[in-house]
Amino acid sequence: MELTLVSPRMRVFVLVWLGQLVSLVGSALTSFALGLWVYEQTHSVTHFALTLFFRTLPVILLSPIAGALVDRWDKRRVMIFSDLGAAVASVVVAALLFTGRLEVWHIYAAAALSAACGAFQVPAYQAASTLLVSKEQLGRANGLVQTAQAAAEIAAPLLAGVLVVAIRIQGILLIDVVTFLVSVTTLLLVRFPQVPRKTTAPLSRATLTRELGEAARYILTRPGLVALTLFFAVVAFQGGLIVALVQPMVLSFTTPDVLGLILSGGGFGVLLGSLVLSAWGGPQRRTKGIMAFLFLFGGGILLIGAQPSALLVALGVFSAHFCAPFINGLNQAIWQTKVAVNVQGRVFALRQMVVQLTQLVAFVIAGPLADTVFGPLLAPGGAWADSLGQLIGVGAERGAAVVFLLMGLTVLTTAIGGALYRPLQQVETTLPDVIAVGD
Repeated sequence: MELTLVSPRMRVFVLVWLGQLVSLVGSALTSFALGLWVYEQTHSVTHFALTLFFRTLPVILLSPIAGALVDRWDKRRVMIFSDLGAAVASVVVAALLFTGRLEVWHIYAAAALSAACGAFQVPAYQAASTLLVSKEQLGRANGLVQTAQAAAEIAAPLLAGVLVVAIRIQGILLIDVVTFLVSVTTLLLVRFPQVPRKTTAPLSRATLTRELGEAARYILTRPGLVALTLFFAVVAFQGGLIVALVQPMVLSFTTPDVLGLILSGGGFGVLLGSLVLSAWGGPQRRTKGIMAFLFLFGGGILLIGAQPSALLVALGVFSAHFCAPFINGLNQAIWQTKVAVNVQGRVFALRQMVVQLTQLVAFVIAGPLADTVFGPLLAPGGAWADSLGQLIGVGAERGAAVVFLLMGLTVLTTAIGGALYRPLQQVETTLPDVIAVGD
């Protein structure tokens, strides 16, 4: 479609999306490079997983107040200040690297600061998308959002290895700062539609408690939304274990450049899935589409843990990532069409808090599961070395592979259970659509 045929509000969405795309690439470069740095410094799955822990904890703690403030404040300004805050974190880490004073705990602190900014940025971006896109175009818009994530996942692993040698991690961090400034510039060039607020009272502890109660009641009085929240909390736990273990597991039998290629292949999977979702818009019954693609996702996870083979892992990563845009995009479209615009900030933040709480638990237990539970069982002479080890490989580092096999089976089971659970399957028919403020 030519840009001249696109509505003015959709043009604003596309411009904002382009800025977020550039910012995502910069953030992904930094995340990949710093993750490698932590693992090379510590050679510990647990320490690597802790970087993910500190990227998640602030989101959980701040989501309640962030959602309430997003509903009150101009969403564009929230996104601007969130980007600026994340840029500060990158500048501080770069300065520590330049002076040779960077330690692992500094990475944790910077990850926490960036995550705190993200706790405000994500619900603001999601709610702003609802304002700028018509109900019929939400599936495609969410596909574009997934496409931006895919581009970051493709570019970061491929570029990071080269850039670490050429300009070192300090240079990558400075690139990240520039990308944040690009995002801020696009936001300064646009204006978002304003939605009448239900309250103009200042945000006190009592007000926050009342408004969070309203968001909780909004979800709890709608069984379909409760089911959807709990379902994705389970999926997030499974995904958290996968995210925490995939890089250390791959590095245990191959090199960082091969890891970069594998992760970039996953990015291509997300890109392909996102492009298909953007062109298609998804099935008419979104919940059925979620379950179908989640089942395929589980099959990809099983492949990742099957053998210490870069080819098998790459195939599993690609197929799982291809399914992710459909699972996440269709879920987001349901929430955007079923939740009133003037409470979306709080409801989305509360949903995010619940879902990421389970992911946080996954990050905490991922390292110990791989390092101290399943690892010794698969070590030479271990209890499983002569049985399961003959199928998936022997060695303490194969403990992570056992987690992947278990998660693959539980994802398949979750998809089947979700397809059979009536409140979840009926969420689209039992809840009315909200009036979209879009085209």
